[in-house]
Amino acid sequence: MIVGAGAAVAAGIAIGAYWGSHNSSQPAATQASSSESGLTVTSTPGKDDKVDLNEAQVKAIELGTAGTRSFINRRTAVGSIDFNENLEVPVFSNYQGKILKTFVEVGQTVTKGQALYTIDSPDLVQAESALIAAAGVYELTTAALARAKPLLEVQGIAQKDLDQAISDQQTADAALKAAKEAVRVYGKTEAEINGIVAHRKIDPSLVVPSPINGRITTRNAQPGLLVQPGSAPAPYTVSDVSSVWLLANVAETDSPLFHVGQSVKVKVNAFPDRVFEGRISVLGESVDPATHTLLVRSELRDPKHELRSGMLATYDIRTKEPMISLTVPLDSVVREGDGSMSVWVTTDKKRFLKRTVKLGVTQDGFHQVLEGLKAGETVVTKGAILLSNIANGNADS
Repeated sequence: MIVGAGAAVAAGIAIGAYWGSHNSSQPAATQASSSESGLTVTSTPGKDDKVDLNEAQVKAIELGTAGTRSFINRRTAVGSIDFNENLEVPVFSNYQGKILKTFVEVGQTVTKGQALYTIDSPDLVQAESALIAAAGVYELTTAALARAKPLLEVQGIAQKDLDQAISDQQTADAALKAAKEAVRVYGKTEAEINGIVAHRKIDPSLVVPSPINGRITTRNAQPGLLVQPGSAPAPYTVSDVSSVWLLANVAETDSPLFHVGQSVKVKVNAFPDRVFEGRISVLGESVDPATHTLLVRSELRDPKHELRSGMLATYDIRTKEPMISLTVPLDSVVREGDGSMSVWVTTDKKRFLKRTVKLGVTQDGFHQVLEGLKAGETVVTKGAILLSNIANGNADS
């Protein structure tokens, strides 16, 4: 029994020495193998995970080389299209009166000088009355002068009477010219003025024309409405729609990146395959205290008049020159449970090592890699998430 006990103790010591020496070489490592999948996974806390695949399993994934590409330094924002208010003109009448007739509707394109509406203007009536009176006096004095000249030759009148007739005629002529100019200010043409004088008929209708080429964007004009110069709302508003504004709010933290003159590329839902180009024209002077955003206004050329006020738009603003950086496809990167990002690299296409990486921007289906990878390394481009699941003991998932 003593001998047996001693043998048992010796055996226990031997077993303990075996496990002790085994554990001392890999103190914190755990190994697991799957005979069904043929995979060998080594997971070492604090170190990168490793996965060994056989040739058949390698065919189930895709590999590629970590290369470089140009990344554009840009910011995106969402905004809306608006009329270019710098090219928007409210069309008031220069004189008080009631609207008699309107000629155009909202959305209609007009040219400079085209009639928008007419008003019954008391001021125009007064000016035309003065014109008719001045024309009558001019005709009277002209006839008197014509009679006086032959009378002087036969000494029928004195020289001073002829001089007075000449003075009266010249005064009447000046008054007639001034009356014509007064009527012309109301928009009457030379032919219309001559017609008023010839027919002695007053035309109280004052035409209000469009001051620019553009599109009617608002209408408040109705027959019978009394209008006054500068009294809002304007009967019509005409906008030059060859260019429009894009209004957007950007994050306060990004505000130092924006400058007047920067180019912008804009997309709208109405034309998903089109890109409209413009430039930043105005930066807000203050940050919204509620949202901590800054207003950025860009001006876009729209020669075909396709963009309309209120359209939702997204745009990219290039803030710096493009930079060349290391890159991997989107499918190469796996987000781990702790929030870190990782890729799988290999040197022999059999053993794969998980590498934690630091990413930058994402553009056109590629991640910018800032740290953790070198150019030329072979990485898994498809199937990376499968390797991560195997490494984490979720091979069945």
